[in-house]
Amino acid sequence: MRVTIYHNPSCANSRKALEIIRAHAIEPHIIEYLKTPLPPNELRYLIHDQLKVKVRDMIRAKAVYGEMELNGRDDDCLLAAMAAHPILINRPSS
Repeated sequence: MRVTIYHNPSCANSRKALEIIRAHAIEPHIIEYLKTPLPPNELRYLIHDQLKVKVRDMIRAKAVYGEMELNGRDDDCLLAAMAAHPILINRPSS
């Protein structure tokens, strides 16, 4: 089984997820998304096709969201902002 984790080593939840994966004897492919931002098309695939959630559900509203005036913007704009500023990417809530 191949497992990929989009990891932020500064995030306690992300570190815990990595720990759980490794506890199951799986060494995942690690992508530090803050260092290697994902392009909009890859974000769209992960969000729509893999997670099956709305783009807006994956935006970290407390980050630079307000400063960037992203409220009411379409998915293409949000995905471009997430690619340019990966700190906007939030983990799914469920």
